[in-house]
Amino acid sequence: MAKIKTIGFGFIPKETKHHFLLYIPRSKEHDVFVYERFKWDKDLTKQKSELVDKNIKVIVSRKKWDAVKNVAEKEFNQRLQKNDTIVSKFKTGENVIERLLGKELVLLLWAIEDSDPSLINIALKNWLGLSPEERWWLFTMANASTGYYNNKRGWRIAIRYALTDNPVDEKNKQMSIFDRLK
Repeated sequence: MAKIKTIGFGFIPKETKHHFLLYIPRSKEHDVFVYERFKWDKDLTKQKSELVDKNIKVIVSRKKWDAVKNVAEKEFNQRLQKNDTIVSKFKTGENVIERLLGKELVLLLWAIEDSDPSLINIALKNWLGLSPEERWWLFTMANASTGYYNNKRGWRIAIRYALTDNPVDEKNKQMSIFDRLK
């Protein structure tokens, strides 16, 4: 069976225009931005529309991004492979991410944006311990009240504490019922 061709991490513009755009600057001194977008500029080599302040979901330092990049990439690629979809790699510049994977990434970045860098590994373990559906739900709850990148209160604070406290025990990591049936 042929793999499904997508843009970036699972984005198929013919199915939906809703996606996330992760921008990784060349300089390690500049921050990483994630935009939520509802328009796709199909004839452009670089996306231009909706890259405005109101669509920024999160901004993190390059150092924090580099600490989570490989884990997020591996998690997303495993899921894409299960769906016979071509995998991707995070690269400098624009990275397009399918809407559900984008929600999961933003949730992780919200957890670490203002946390002590020493807590990032705990956040990663706890994030991996959540099912995709739990990640989507948490994103939706936080986004409804504090989705703007500079609105760091309420649910955003709760997410930071929930994911940077009490790491999940690897033995008790949540599994999909479908994984147990194999």
